[in-house]
Amino acid sequence: MSADWAAARSAFRLKALPRSLVSGGVILGLSLVLALWPSLLAPYDPTAFDYSALLAPPSWAHPFGTDNFGRDVLSRVIHAYTIDMQIAIFATIGPFIFGTIVGAFVGYAGGLWEAIFGRIVDATITFPFLVLVIAIVSVLGPGLGNMYVAVGVVGWVFYARLVAAEIKVQKRLDYADAGRVMGYTPLRIIFRHLLPNAITPAIVYWMTDMALAILLGSSLGYLGLGAQPPAAEWGVQIADGKNFMNTAWWISVFPGVAIVLTGLGFSLAGDGVAELLRVRR
Repeated sequence: MSADWAAARSAFRLKALPRSLVSGGVILGLSLVLALWPSLLAPYDPTAFDYSALLAPPSWAHPFGTDNFGRDVLSRVIHAYTIDMQIAIFATIGPFIFGTIVGAFVGYAGGLWEAIFGRIVDATITFPFLVLVIAIVSVLGPGLGNMYVAVGVVGWVFYARLVAAEIKVQKRLDYADAGRVMGYTPLRIIFRHLLPNAITPAIVYWMTDMALAILLGSSLGYLGLGAQPPAAEWGVQIADGKNFMNTAWWISVFPGVAIVLTGLGFSLAGDGVAELLRVRR
């Protein structure tokens, strides 16, 4: 019995999740709950004006205070989870999928395709990412939909570069040569053999990129290019409170704290996923 117990404990240790993944998962789990059911958790309507409580400081009635229209800051921060978590997912899932597919083909084909892709990468990284996104959104017009398009046009390159580099390494290994000798098609070699072993860096980068997407969405919202007022979005809230920092700091501070905590959750989860996949490989 003791031997069986020792074996069970050993197996449990092998399957134990990294602490960073657990911590990040808890933060993201709470964020997801707030994003899916904000109306059940927020004490007030996030867009309701209360002219009897303008710029009220934090209190029992309004734990995060109110803004210059009397709107409850806590309710607006909670409802903002819905928009900002959507930004984290929708702004990155397209570049992740498209960039992974392009990178897999480029890394496997090499030659002329790799040279063409190299020029695209050079042209993209010449300019700062944020500047390119702002330029595209400025042309298309403000709004979350156009922001997703702008991020997708630029962001896929970084995923493709990661995957292409890993595919180039994997295709030189013995198992890839064995697949070619056995007559497997390039598509089968890429998607069933090479890509599962090369996608780890892209997954880890995706977790971090979701945190950056929230920062980007908040930055564009602050500049008036992302979510539009009166939507409850953290960047919009920070912009609403920028003129009241000396008298009503809570309008901008609490949305900023939410950005930091959510970004920390994605970063911790990304580190945990990297550690977990590294061990399994």
